[in-house]
Amino acid sequence: MLAAAVTMALTASIAVTSPARALDQEGPGSCKTQEDPSWSGWSDHEQVGKALAQIEQTSGGRVDVEVAGRSPQGRPLWAARAGTGDRVLLVTSAIHGNERTGTEALLAILKDLGSGGDARTRQLLEDITLVAMPMVNPDGGELNRRVNVLSWADTVAAFPQLRDAPRAWYHSLSGDGIDLPGYDLNRDFNPDLGYVPRAADLPGEQTGAGFFLSPESRAIRDVYVGLRQEKGAVDAYIDLHHMGPCDRVTGGPQDGDLITFSLDYPPLGVQDGAAYQAAWPALDQDKSRRYALSVFNGLVEKYGSQSPLAAVGRYFHPDAREYAGQGRSAFALNGTGTVLFEVRGQQDDLGQRHKGMFVNAVRTGIESLMTGLASGSVDSLDGDAFFDLPDYGWDTAAD
Repeated sequence: MLAAAVTMALTASIAVTSPARALDQEGPGSCKTQEDPSWSGWSDHEQVGKALAQIEQTSGGRVDVEVAGRSPQGRPLWAARAGTGDRVLLVTSAIHGNERTGTEALLAILKDLGSGGDARTRQLLEDITLVAMPMVNPDGGELNRRVNVLSWADTVAAFPQLRDAPRAWYHSLSGDGIDLPGYDLNRDFNPDLGYVPRAADLPGEQTGAGFFLSPESRAIRDVYVGLRQEKGAVDAYIDLHHMGPCDRVTGGPQDGDLITFSLDYPPLGVQDGAAYQAAWPALDQDKSRRYALSVFNGLVEKYGSQSPLAAVGRYFHPDAREYAGQGRSAFALNGTGTVLFEVRGQQDDLGQRHKGMFVNAVRTGIESLMTGLASGSVDSLDGDAFFDLPDYGWDTAAD
């Protein structure tokens, strides 16, 4: 059970604050970042485990928390499940260890699902199954860095067939100024969910599939596969991330304002991933765009088009952008509608600044898709309307 797992969690704390440097002071709002923001107020791995244990204990059976795997340094990777409905939503956060707004949002959602007595909560629990993995790169998270902690030698020890192979292209010898090797876990996925690493496939390339070399990515894969086996399909997958700290909305009612977060569908190259369609006929890019549009619509409906919490647009997505090794791409090729959230700046740029706003916006975005799945309203949206959303300058840069 979770209580036992919590006692095994390895923790560390970093709380160093240096003077902020000012960036992009022009226009509405301001943007300041910190070289080494304080972690104060953000949940570390141990705190996430304690929060999940408390949510599970007080939920009366509504929320079930299991250990889906362990990181290379032995930290548990938790999967929290709520609801019994046929429509399944899987959400992961902090696959890049210094990107944690989604972690806080998921804990808040799980707490309300576990304790809420209102009709809406009961209906959601009846209509959907939510599985949340709120911290899937805890080793990187404890170091406040993007990549995990895993050497190539330890990789070869786990997969002896790679003994003479070159290192995977997304394996680094250091990360974020820390002299420890690790993987960008968000390149370690393969649409072949049963793929076993082969020496002939390495080192691979940026546009290609990954190799499931890290236990964290395999744990996410295993949760996804288990849900498909049980439920028949995973309808939706949300991957929660962070982007640059100072981007501004281009177009729409908040033109020029700082963006809160951006949304994306799978980056699979030209013509909506046409090169993948023959081998992966379940790919439905329009479905992913409908799901992303449902998130945007929910934010505007709740907060109004002028609210900073609804300052949302499309993420950088030129036609040729291709990352088949991302989880959202691999799962989309298996028929799941997948949505990327990219929150502006926070936590490794802005510290606690705007924390509440960002957490609330991400939470509302997730809940909007939950509601859309439960009601079926996501199925009747026009996916092409996603392209009408504002961007943050990239789509007009070449005009």
